[in-house]
Amino acid sequence: MPAYFFWGDDDFQLQAAVHTLRQQTLDDAWVSFNYEVFPASVANGPIQALNQAMTPPFGLGKRLVWLQETTLGQRCSEEVLAEFERTLPNLPEDSVLLLTSASKPDGRSKFYRLFKKYGEFREFSVIPPWKTDLIRQQVESLSKARSLNLAPKTIDLLADAVGNDTRQLHIELEKLTLFWNDPQRPIPPEAAAALVTVSTQNSLKLANAIKQGDAQNALGLVADLLSRNEPALRMVATLVSQFRLWLWLKVMEAERVTSEAEIAAAAEIANPKRIYFLRQEIRSTTLAQLQRSLPLLLELESELKLGRDEQATLHTKVIELCCIFRPDSAR
Repeated sequence: MPAYFFWGDDDFQLQAAVHTLRQQTLDDAWVSFNYEVFPASVANGPIQALNQAMTPPFGLGKRLVWLQETTLGQRCSEEVLAEFERTLPNLPEDSVLLLTSASKPDGRSKFYRLFKKYGEFREFSVIPPWKTDLIRQQVESLSKARSLNLAPKTIDLLADAVGNDTRQLHIELEKLTLFWNDPQRPIPPEAAAALVTVSTQNSLKLANAIKQGDAQNALGLVADLLSRNEPALRMVATLVSQFRLWLWLKVMEAERVTSEAEIAAAAEIANPKRIYFLRQEIRSTTLAQLQRSLPLLLELESELKLGRDEQATLHTKVIELCCIFRPDSAR
């Protein structure tokens, strides 16, 4: 298929896919003739990219035309749309047109429907850190792609160590590939633990520290996350999702709903077997505490979006949240 639209906020995975496509498309000796990149700042970039894509490649290999950080998935003028309608059905087989964007294309737009007819969309989004099942699946699939035989507990260790950081996962898998020379025997967790960089600073641990009212630990986690360049709004998104999930479970518990399937459907939990463990997490937490926490989290999100100092704002709100969950405040 000569037309691709890569999108998502997992820049590492997206760039790796671009590199693979580039290797598959271009002949190394003719790259300078057949490889064109149009950044978002280029005037009339989409029109120029389409014109280049219709130009036959020079020498060996195919031609690759890359339109970077395009906004066509969200808005596309009638003039540009008309050019795509004219060009996409007639793209030469020896030309590849690539569009990339961090934003999700609008599935209702004319551009989306047109591109889907003649091209392929691929998503490269960061897995939310609370979706541990998907993170584990990603570890498993990427290790198999490298022909790495991991024991189940080793997969769990890696998923817990790197979370949704795809770049770090590739680094750790590369270490294990170089270290382990017995493809017939699964890599045990003890061997992986000696090599893998375990990061204990993630937003889910921050949520648990807040839920326990442990302000000192929570503030330390905030400082460590910021030092690792974790976006403050991403932290807050994780906290909001986690506390909302706990609130849902507590509400269902208060309404005496016992069916795990029913609870999982209401709380949008893919695996109902997680319900038991999630209930254990909030056994000593009250419904009132969780109800009081969400407005504070929404205030935190609002203040960060208004441009307030990240560290000071996070520290203030985290302390307020921890005060809600102190044992003497449960009611």
